[in-house]
Amino acid sequence: MPSSTSHPGASTARGVAPLLTRETAESLLAARRAGHATWSGSLDLGRSTTTAALAEDHWTWREVARPYPGKLKDRTIHHFDGDGWVSVSRFAGSLIKLVPTEWGAPTFEIDGIKMLPTARTSPYEDARRKVALVQPRGRTVLDTCGGLGYFAAGCLEAGAARIVSFEKNPDVLWLRTLNPWSPDPDAAEAGGRLQLAQGDVTQAILALGDASMDAALHDPPRFGIAGELYAQAFYDQLARVVRRNGRLFHYTGSPNRLTSGRDVPREVSGRLQKAGFRTEPALDGVLAVRR
Repeated sequence: MPSSTSHPGASTARGVAPLLTRETAESLLAARRAGHATWSGSLDLGRSTTTAALAEDHWTWREVARPYPGKLKDRTIHHFDGDGWVSVSRFAGSLIKLVPTEWGAPTFEIDGIKMLPTARTSPYEDARRKVALVQPRGRTVLDTCGGLGYFAAGCLEAGAARIVSFEKNPDVLWLRTLNPWSPDPDAAEAGGRLQLAQGDVTQAILALGDASMDAALHDPPRFGIAGELYAQAFYDQLARVVRRNGRLFHYTGSPNRLTSGRDVPREVSGRLQKAGFRTEPALDGVLAVRR
């Protein structure tokens, strides 16, 4: 039977496979052309290494036979939908697509706009560094804009007691079910600590209790897409639900003031201070502490 060897941390991820990139497919096809009986590589974007059995007209993994892929698209992750190899993407007003990176952990795009930083490091590792700023061990953490769940994964690894996570877009939640790097709230290793809900956090936060969160992570889309997530009213709600001395990391990125005409990090800091936080620049965002 084909085997699989997982890398550390993979057990908390969604166990969905196989996933093929163009490079993976080319490796698989090259092994068949060379007459090999098996192929070894990753079918879950680098989370584990596995072996598949090769035949002339199909390949078999975990006792399931699948057709060989044709020519696959670049910068695209493919899954088998029962009829063929198709892109992990959906279109419902906007094109939402899971996109491979050189780091293994994918990013995602909405209408071609990359939602996670990938130029210098893995988006997964990037999330770990930001999570560390809020010191989540043993604490309840609000994850305002869940995305692919990398903040939540970092909190689970760091020993958070509970993560309350919201994601507004149902298609992004669908991407998570196919992304092996996204944490599964129902996995035994998560221990019930990750509470993930579809919802608009600007509304959902109203139902959270005063000082009910020990820390918060806020990774909103850019200002031009979701200005309500940068509004004073929302920051006031963050201040209400985060306990005194609780930490908040707010991703802002580094927009070019010359082209955007705005200093978003400075605006964010000013509004957070007005809401009741002390602030300082940190990584590519703002670290705030509730006064």
